[in-house]
Amino acid sequence: MKFLPILRPAAGLTSCRPSRHISHLLCLVAYLSCVTSLNIPPMTPNLRSAFSATRSSSVLGASQRAVTFDRLLLNIGEDFNPDTGTFRCRLPGAYYFAFTVGKFPKKILSVMLVKNGLEVQAMAYDGYRNHGRKMQSQNIMISLKPMDTVYLLLQENQDYAIYSNIGPYITFSGYLVYPDSTSSVGYLNNHLSPPDLHLPGCPPFTDTQYDWKRRRRIGEEPRSAFSVARTTSVLGESKGRREREALTFDVEYVNIGGHFNKTSGHFTCYFPGAYYFAFTVGKHPRRAVSVKLMTGRGEVRAMVFDEDLSRRREMQSQSLMLSLKRGDSVWLYSQQDDGFAVYSNQGRYTTFSGFLVYPDFHQYMGMDRTFP
Repeated sequence: MKFLPILRPAAGLTSCRPSRHISHLLCLVAYLSCVTSLNIPPMTPNLRSAFSATRSSSVLGASQRAVTFDRLLLNIGEDFNPDTGTFRCRLPGAYYFAFTVGKFPKKILSVMLVKNGLEVQAMAYDGYRNHGRKMQSQNIMISLKPMDTVYLLLQENQDYAIYSNIGPYITFSGYLVYPDSTSSVGYLNNHLSPPDLHLPGCPPFTDTQYDWKRRRRIGEEPRSAFSVARTTSVLGESKGRREREALTFDVEYVNIGGHFNKTSGHFTCYFPGAYYFAFTVGKHPRRAVSVKLMTGRGEVRAMVFDEDLSRRREMQSQSLMLSLKRGDSVWLYSQQDDGFAVYSNQGRYTTFSGFLVYPDFHQYMGMDRTFP
């Protein structure tokens, strides 16, 4: 058997250090592979998650906690389990959830949308125990991380129930509106160092298609979304009040782009396009409710109204799409006269959400792209 001769350095030459050369070679390979591949955005089919399920039978409060479903209409990504009623996040990002539940005759309706088994995000409620059947709806957008769970929770008490039949009255839907591009880029770039954070022996990251300060890809499709809630009621105080004040909010679930100001209650359009808006408000006992979705200086686009002055608490929902230009504002106005009110508490009866569905690229391409 012959062995290869061991090559020794000639006199006067410094021997190479394999570990150092290998380290530099690995860094170079990582650098070149990332420069050539990271300019390609991730495949959109892998960034999809959506479900819609229904239930065709009633649920009594003492029988179970989580609302389960017997018909699955859609389950892109297989992230929803109808047998447990649980959605488990696979892709981090901003998700929109909507549910409708039927009120059982002579029972109280109280269903909460819960995150990770503990955090109540929003609820649907009707405390009027009459013979009639009716329905209540709620919707919000929340930010989720991988393995976060979301499901509908029914009160474990015989006084509570939700109604359905083959109609069905009970539905639950959700979908990923905006995947978290920050986390995906961070994962793909884990071999390179961002600017001002150079790792020893590795070249700095110089992808011209990624803006590290704004944590987004240059040329990435514009994103704008918000979802907020109130935890306190608003009571009308005076008659003949002419100044219209926007309904404000104290809980912020999502505010992608920072285009909603919860202190002023105004959403200001930055990216022109078609937007979807939805809101739900609680009715205060012994008060009427009148809430309008407004644009600009007070143009009424949609509203909810209930003039029943009974003691019961219930909810009203509304939704629509609007075409907006940059600088347009959208807000909710609650009638401020005596006898009107909006009800909410820690259960978050009152919510307001909106997001960009289709950007108007004709206007977007010609506008100043400087972020606010």
